[in-house]
Amino acid sequence: MGTGPEVVFDERFDTIIVGSGAAGMTAALTAAVSGLRVLVLEKSPRVGGTSAMSGAGTWVPANHHALAEGIADTPEEAYLYLRGALPQAWRNSDDSLWREMAYAAAPMLKLVETHSPLRFALTREPDPMIEVPGAKVRGRMLSPQALSRRVAGPFAKKLRRSTLPHLMTYQEMMDPGPYLHPIRTVWKLWPELLRRLLTDSAGQGNALIAGLIAGCLARGVDIRLAAPVRELVQDADGRVIGVAYEQDGRARRVAAEAGVLLSTGGFEWDPARYRHHFPGETDFLTSPDTNSGDGHRMAEAAGALLDRMDQANIHPALPIRYEGRMHGLPVAYHSAPHALIVNRHGRRFISEYDYNLGDTLNQRAEDGSMIHLPAWLIADRRFLTRSLPFLWYGLRGRGWMRFGTSLAELARRTGLDAATLEATVARFNGFCAEGFDADFARGENAWERYRSGRREGAPNTTLGAIEKGPFVAIPMNRSILGTKGGPRTNHHGEVLRPDFSVIEGLYCAGNAMANPIGTRSVAAGTTIGPHMTWGYICARSMSARAADRAATAA
Repeated sequence: MGTGPEVVFDERFDTIIVGSGAAGMTAALTAAVSGLRVLVLEKSPRVGGTSAMSGAGTWVPANHHALAEGIADTPEEAYLYLRGALPQAWRNSDDSLWREMAYAAAPMLKLVETHSPLRFALTREPDPMIEVPGAKVRGRMLSPQALSRRVAGPFAKKLRRSTLPHLMTYQEMMDPGPYLHPIRTVWKLWPELLRRLLTDSAGQGNALIAGLIAGCLARGVDIRLAAPVRELVQDADGRVIGVAYEQDGRARRVAAEAGVLLSTGGFEWDPARYRHHFPGETDFLTSPDTNSGDGHRMAEAAGALLDRMDQANIHPALPIRYEGRMHGLPVAYHSAPHALIVNRHGRRFISEYDYNLGDTLNQRAEDGSMIHLPAWLIADRRFLTRSLPFLWYGLRGRGWMRFGTSLAELARRTGLDAATLEATVARFNGFCAEGFDADFARGENAWERYRSGRREGAPNTTLGAIEKGPFVAIPMNRSILGTKGGPRTNHHGEVLRPDFSVIEGLYCAGNAMANPIGTRSVAAGTTIGPHMTWGYICARSMSARAADRAATAA
């Protein structure tokens, strides 16, 4: 950590953004639109981080697309939804952050669409916790429209590619849905898919990052890849005044007049730190291996309070290879008839269609041990034949699926108690015969009806008995899309010390921060939309700081 006025800088910018995901690039665009000189430093030779790999479903309450369609929504309703949906124990520490995020989300989206080629379209998805005050049945979830990667100019071929089929948009992945209907999807979309192939166009995370890059380049943002930041530079009073980074074998120091934003992603690829905060079973990591906690280490060295370190974006995933190693492909394959999920005791503990399965899988006992893990998906042969893509990926993961001619044999192969598993399946089969899940109301609320395609009043198609062998067990532990703990911030995005004083000049957003939403998802786009919003909030704070400094100097 460099200190004091004797520090010699090679260059000077107003704002330095560390990391090139959705939070960082939205911050860079916002700061540049405000007239600041912006430098983005990305550790990887690929741009976009986890965001570029993502499905890029984007949750933005009270957005202008919804209002244009006559969908009533306000930031205050969004705040009430966040307040009711997220842990009550967090209200004292995070309430001001929830309110700031609810009010900043819509202006963020307007700025992004005004100053970049990105365009979004509403999806049909409801808020998952529809029973919470302030929830909406439609209007907050958006999908980036397809965009040519060529708009990213010199970075077009350096966009991080995904394990997901980014030839389609997020909305097209939901409807018609290539996971369940690959042939129908291609048949319906083939003229448009061919056009995208010929124009190097993409949807989802590649469209999102390409569009943000295009907006940043048009505003003069300097983006440097393969440029890992090694440390934060502080003055004698502890203010962050710049960074030290490396590129092409040369060490450089760059001053940041208005502030440094850490948007470096999670720490899931830091084995020691991850094991400490996430005991128990993990199936797959689905993010780039550059998410190794650099921002966390630098912030900690600068005196930051790290918090919410046991939180993560958790989602089921299929086995796949990526960049030469086993990886996870995030797909909600578990939401299907003829399947249920049991915990290590062989008992169901949640509706299998519940969007917050990941939050429940991550539940800890008072001593920190895992309550439910290891967990298993138990299914019969009809589950296996429901999706050709599932079989393609599942059978390539050697030993991932375990088979048994009976439930008792399946119990032996998974370490579950046979009598308990058989009783659990028998109880579930009884619910299937009755058409109602008396334990967890599977398939009944608005979100679960949407996910299953069930029309209100129609028979419950989410329920299908488990009775036809061979039976299969699939690990249903945590697959991590990104950890969500890190430096604690205030509602301006400023990083705090353990005494809650501000480390002047240091900001944090995205998966790198002590995220005010955490593991519990408020929507399918819980990461992208709120991460972009926090990038916007941080940039707005840095712009105000730059204006104050200019006024003082004058």
